Amino acid sequence: MFCTPLLNKKNCLTGLTREDEMGAKEKQCIIEKQFGHETFKSDYLNEYFEKVNLSSNEPDWNVMILQSMKFNEFQDCKALLDMLDEGEYVAKYKYYIEGKFEDMIDWFLRVQMGISSRPIPVFMGNNKRVNLLDLYMIVTREGGHRTVTSNNL
Repeated sequence: MFCTPLLNKKNCLTGLTREDEMGAKEKQCIIEKQFGHETFKSDYLNEYFEKVNLSSNEPDWNVMILQSMKFNEFQDCKALLDMLDEGEYVAKYKYYIEGKFEDMIDWFLRVQMGISSRPIPVFMGNNKRVNLLDLYMIVTREGGHRTVTSNNL
C-alpha cells in the first residue's frame, strides 16, 4: 500500500515471484543474524566458564574459609584485610568478601567501639547503600586515608 508497485513476475531461474524472492532474502538475513548471535553467546559463555575453572566435584576452599570466618579479636580483622591485597582474589570472591567485610565492621562498631546506633550496611542521604568494601579498596588504592584526606583539604 505504501511502497511502489512491484512487477510481480516469476523468475525463470528460481520459479519464484519477485515478492517471494524478497521475502526469502529477508528470512535468510534474519536466520544469519540469529546464528551469529547464538555463536557469539556460546563462545562468550564457554570462555567465561573456562576462566572460572571450578569443578563440581571439588569444593572451593576459599569460599569455605570466607564463610567460616568469625570476628572475635583484631587478628581476625587483620586476616580478612590481608586477603584484600590481591586484586584478582577480591574480584573472584567479591560477593563473599563483601558480606564478611560488613560483618567485620559491624563487630568493630558494636563490640570494640560500643556503637549500636549506626546501621550496617551504611546508607547515604538519598537512601542508596554504601558499598564499604569498594570504598575501602578505593582509599587503599589511592594511598590510604591520610593521603586521600590531605589531598581533599
